[in-house]
Parts: sequence; C-alpha cells; structure tokens
Amino acid sequence: MPLPTAILSVSSSSLSFFPLFSYSFSNKPLFGFYSSPTLNPTRPYPNHSIRKLMTTSAVSIQKETIISERPHTFLRETDGQDDGSVRSRFQRMIMDVQESVCGALEALDGAGKFKEDAWTRPGGGGGISRVLQNGAVFEKAGVNISVVYGVMPPEAYRAAKASATDEKLGPVPFFAAGISSVLHPKNPFAPTLHFNYRYFETDAPKDAPGAPRQWWFGGGTDLTPAYIFEEDVKHFHSMQKSACDKFDPSFYPRFKKWCDDYFYIKHRGERRGLGGIFFDDLNDYDQEMLLSFATECANSVVPAYIPIVEKRKDTPFNESNKAWQQLRRGRYVEFNLVYDRGTTFGLKTGGRIESILVSLPLSARWEYDHKPEEGTEEWKLLDACINPKEWI
Repeated sequence: MPLPTAILSVSSSSLSFFPLFSYSFSNKPLFGFYSSPTLNPTRPYPNHSIRKLMTTSAVSIQKETIISERPHTFLRETDGQDDGSVRSRFQRMIMDVQESVCGALEALDGAGKFKEDAWTRPGGGGGISRVLQNGAVFEKAGVNISVVYGVMPPEAYRAAKASATDEKLGPVPFFAAGISSVLHPKNPFAPTLHFNYRYFETDAPKDAPGAPRQWWFGGGTDLTPAYIFEEDVKHFHSMQKSACDKFDPSFYPRFKKWCDDYFYIKHRGERRGLGGIFFDDLNDYDQEMLLSFATECANSVVPAYIPIVEKRKDTPFNESNKAWQQLRRGRYVEFNLVYDRGTTFGLKTGGRIESILVSLPLSARWEYDHKPEEGTEEWKLLDACINPKEWI
C-alpha cells in the first residue's frame, strides 16, 4: 500500500498506484488491485484470477513524462472526457478529493506546503503527485491521483470471462483510475492514516466485438496509531460506518473484517493498525450506487481524520513515546515492503522509485526483541493489533 510510474502492456494490479503508483493491477493505492479471495468468502471473484495471471505475465512499463501544468483531464478524447461517463465522473471525484484533502492538511499544518508533480505518458493517462514533507504537523504526507490505460494479456481476460475460453483473443485494453494517500504526523499521539479509492474497467477485445465490459470498484480507509485514544478510534470507525450505512448496512461489518484481515503482518502475527474499511472487486451492485459509495467514502476522509490530528498534534511527548512511534512505523514499512502487492510489483518491474516508496515514513525504528511491558499504553496498542476489536 503510493504516484505513478506507468504501465502499458501489462500483464500484472499495480496500476498506477501511489501506492497508486503507475504499474498495472496492484493491491492498494490504484492502488492495490490485488486481494486474497479468502478475504471475502461471500462470493468468488473472477478478477482475482486475472490478477494472479497478470503477475506471471510479461510487463512493459513506460516511464512518465513530467509536465509543467496539470491538464484539465487525463482521459483520452475517445473516452468523451467530460461526457458524464463513470470514467469521467470518477476522475473528477478523485481530483476534487485530492484538492480538499491537501487543502485541509495544509490548513492544519500551518507551515508545510505540498510539492506537486503532474505527469503523462505516451500510452495515455497521467496523474498528479503531491507530497508535503517536514511540515509543522506532518512529517510526510502524500496524496496522489492517477489515470492509467494499459493492456492485459488474453489469458487474463479468459480467466474473467468463462465464455471466452475457446476464443482466439488479442490483448485486452483496460482503464484504471484512483486516489491514494498516506499521512504520517510528527506527534506520536497523532495517528497515521492511509486511504485509497479506485475504479477499473476492461474494454471489449478488438477481435471480440460486443463482449461485455468488466468493471469493479475498490478501496478503503484505515487508521494506524501508536497510542490508543478510544474516543478517537470510535470517531474514526463511526465515520466509516456512517458512510457505509448510507448504502448497505452489511457494508461496514463486512468491510471492517476485510480490512482487519488484509492489513495483517503474517510474520509478526499482528495487524498494521486499528483498521477501518477495505473492499475490492465490487461489481455486484448497481454501478451508479457504487460510484456514489466510493465518493461518499473518499469525502469522509477529512471529517474522520482531521479532528483527531487537531486534537493530538500538540500533545506533549518524550523520547520514549517517539521511539515507540518509530517502532510502529517499522511495522508499517514491513507490511508495505513485504505484503503490499502494489509496492512489491513496482520494485520488481522498474517503476519510479520515488512514487513507489512515497508511502514510507521519513523515519522508522527496529529494536531487537522489543516487547512492551504488559499493561502499558504501548502494550494496549499491540494487543489491539493482535486481537482486532469492535470499536463501535
């Protein structure tokens, strides 16, 4: 779970993901287009097969070109751009959310300003990468959007469309767009936040006119504190539940568990943080409803997170508190480098390193055989990461 590098003839989900980086089908920012089928046992998702196939196929990445001014749109003219399509509206949504989140973060920080890089690539698409570093409140904050066009191998398309098994198909074009962000405050009592929301489509193969288009939504927002303030965690989870309940009361419990399961550091036997919501491959609901749902979730980030940091940013802390924060950041690094498929895919395929690793904190810490004393505030956080709790 980071800014675009680009991918073209892909055969792999790291599609531009910040972990939005720009690769092509990943798992988290764009974001993370990978997820384990065991995470959501309610139904099998053929898209998991696509991603598995794509990880073993040849991948061709085209480097992005930095441009001096951001364009009005990253959509190709053939997409109609501002024609009211799902592609167009999702792109507008992630651009608006990037503006609102960055504006809220700069206002809260008071000193730091986001550096912006806009980029495009020959195969179509592009993105806007924004990073704030060494601010008064935030040590590092990245908020990135990406719009990616690419091509998946025919065997991946067959995996998603059973009726195409015996068809002779050529490469299948795909489209992906998303926003991804990781925010690392300086104060140990202010939590780290990650969120990403994405939309993915495959076009009908050129040699299979009329073939149905495959599409899905994915994303989530999760909280990673070093210390537990129950009122903060309850506020955060209440905001996630509120966003979910507007669309389906089953969403929050389902996606909360999915989040707990996904951000699991297997070699540690603990979660990265205190969870939130996470979902992928959503396409078994009305498309308009899911677009509205993703928009609601993305727009809930500021009210869910900013009040918490506002409350904790000036809390007095000592060297021991800072050391514990850095140890927890070490867990964040371990998850991203070992388990986040967007990150590992980008590293293996030569993606833009600054984009791939932008989610990592400026500083982290590892101590040999560190174990917090039972009953301490540090132990309480670790216990909650080992044994996920119902916060609301």
